Amino acid sequence: MTKEAIQSFTARITQASRSELIVILYEMTIARIEDAEKAYSNNDLKTFDKELKGAQKNVSELMASLDYRYKISYDLLSLYLYTNKHIITAIVKRDPLTLENARDILDKLLVGFEGVSKADKSGPVMRNTQQLYAGLTYGKGTLNETYIDPNNKNRGFIA
Repeated sequence: MTKEAIQSFTARITQASRSELIVILYEMTIARIEDAEKAYSNNDLKTFDKELKGAQKNVSELMASLDYRYKISYDLLSLYLYTNKHIITAIVKRDPLTLENARDILDKLLVGFEGVSKADKSGPVMRNTQQLYAGLTYGKGTLNETYIDPNNKNRGFIA
């Protein structure tokens, strides 16, 4: 995963509700699987293994986040175990063929959880984080991204 992608996911995590955190985990896992497939096509087996192990950690986090008071958690656990099995198979065989099944499952679950997260009005899980407002400015040969917290009274002039 690129540094920019990691920064983007990190910024989103600081502002996410519980259901949005699950959506972000799905997106991160899918991104890692896609990065592993690209690495395999470039014969970079070290990156292939690294990305799949990262995807495996994300799936483990999804399993840990299940609330077993609800019956659907057991169904999700079965899907996560199945997905994890395909990731392990790809690592052991050093062949991304089984990753398509894992990605298909994650894509379908992602759509469902995106719908849930849109209805979730609980607010961000992390408290006391900087509110992110992004803006782009042009620097000499680069684009600079700026984050500003409008509630920070230590910035600028107070009239």
